[in-house]
Amino acid sequence: MKLPIHHSILTLALAVAPLAALAKPLTYAMDTSGSIIGFATDFGQTPITGTMPVLTADMVLDFEQVANSRVLVSLNAHGATASLPFAAEAMKAAGVLDTVHYPKLTFRSTKVTPKGEGAHVVGDLTIRGVTRPVALEATIWRQQGTQAGDRSRLTIRLTGAIRRSDYGATGWADMVGDEVRLDIRARVHQAP
Repeated sequence: MKLPIHHSILTLALAVAPLAALAKPLTYAMDTSGSIIGFATDFGQTPITGTMPVLTADMVLDFEQVANSRVLVSLNAHGATASLPFAAEAMKAAGVLDTVHYPKLTFRSTKVTPKGEGAHVVGDLTIRGVTRPVALEATIWRQQGTQAGDRSRLTIRLTGAIRRSDYGATGWADMVGDEVRLDIRARVHQAP
């Protein structure tokens, strides 16, 4: 069962946990084996789904001053997979990701604001050497088996969409949709 972290849980955690431990930003590392950087686009009537491996991830979450939170992630574009084998190779080709010249994608948050029970994350996404702003919606849960107020292991889901043409990834535009939907599930643990 997923347990969302929201303001009432944070208020309860403040009453129970030492204030000094909660008042500072917390640094997290990504568990790459339990995290999925997923995407989907349209190929006629058939959606193409895929994943991309994480190279590095640097996350600082501040539950008291959400605006102080930040994320920096780099992805291995050459390691991307797709639900259709030929699509993975086409995606890595010069007309789309051009992984020979641009082997990684990066995302750096520029603004994080609370939104309902989650957060609105704005940042710069770089694909093919082109950097554009992107907005993602974030939700955070404690991982199963953790106690109320325990922030040592979390699951973060980020969703949003980009247009690949904004980054010059226009190959096979007559067959593959321009919109790429992102569905990122990151399992993180508090770094020492």
